[in-house]
Amino acid sequence: MASLLFLGAAQQVTGSCYLFETDELGRVLLDCGMHQGGDAVKRLHQESFAFEPASIDALFLSHAHLDHSGLIPLLVHGGFSGRIYCTHGSAKLLPVMLNDAAGLYERDLKFENRRRQRKGKEILDPIYTKKDVETALGLCYPVSYRQALPIGKAGKASLTFYDAGHILGSAITEISFTEEGRTKKLVFSGDLGKKVSMLMNEPSTVADADLILMEGTYGNRCHRNQQETVDQLAQVLKETWENKGVVMIPSFAVGRTQEILFHLGLLHYEGKLDPWKVYLDSPMAIAVTDIYDECLNVLDRKDAAKIKEMHKGSLKHFLPSLNYINSPEESMALNDNPHGAIIIAGSGMCTGGRIRHHLERKKRTDFYRLPGRWYLGKNPGRWREKHSSVW
Repeated sequence: MASLLFLGAAQQVTGSCYLFETDELGRVLLDCGMHQGGDAVKRLHQESFAFEPASIDALFLSHAHLDHSGLIPLLVHGGFSGRIYCTHGSAKLLPVMLNDAAGLYERDLKFENRRRQRKGKEILDPIYTKKDVETALGLCYPVSYRQALPIGKAGKASLTFYDAGHILGSAITEISFTEEGRTKKLVFSGDLGKKVSMLMNEPSTVADADLILMEGTYGNRCHRNQQETVDQLAQVLKETWENKGVVMIPSFAVGRTQEILFHLGLLHYEGKLDPWKVYLDSPMAIAVTDIYDECLNVLDRKDAAKIKEMHKGSLKHFLPSLNYINSPEESMALNDNPHGAIIIAGSGMCTGGRIRHHLERKKRTDFYRLPGRWYLGKNPGRWREKHSSVW
């Protein structure tokens, strides 16, 4: 008999993970996401699996966002060695996502261990390393949309991915298997995109299923239509320019940033962005934008056609006033920019990343440091620094 165990994203909107087991499939996971929010080290060191990772035969990944993929290195560290089935888009994004998360985790763990050492507490060992990330990436098995792939014992079951329209590579997962002489289908939505959104195709429609797992973050909310949002953005830019201000946009590196760049590009070609300079201040978002450029052929045909028509298939050059900011020094130099700058930086929820520095910098002019901590204030004294640890 088939069995299904909910291990995450139940009564919450993070940590997506489900354990599905049948005679034909063996034991498989649908997603392996981390729980996000709060202190990163404390949160990760509280993570555990309700199963032995080595007992899992395969992982089906809906998309590359960390709340769906972030614990894959920990799964590998625990002994998982099966295939990670995902789309080609997800396979391109995963190295960026997982390596960035591992780097941040290593940095925060070092800081935490220095703090613990000063207090005479036990040092924490890493729960996974970048070597586990490399191993995980080697297990990825990319599958095209709508390609029915034989899986499981003797290939009697099948896996099909459909475009979920959420981010590049996002997929609705359909698993077909036989139980008691009858073919059954399990469909897992993952995160679904809107019917009308820039760059993404509309979510595919799956005709039938015996069991549907559907995730929803905004299921009880009505969003304003897209044109109203774009009109509001244009009005904000107009008012900010008149007041000689700077526009700061906290943005998620995958999906939202690329959509914002496309909207700004459209405003440019409408003559509504001429005086502005746009700065993408996020190495991760820059890497992802380059990947989107590589994959224009699988994005929305109308939007991709506009990009190709204007600038030979480059989202970066679709917005002529766009400047990539990679190094900490370049990011710090933005503090001296006069009005007329649009700064797009992570993180999208303002819980970390360079956007926090820019917001604080505009609120208070000086930073200073005491041993082990960073402060803001008007009297920097001998510890005066013009940068912050967010880099």
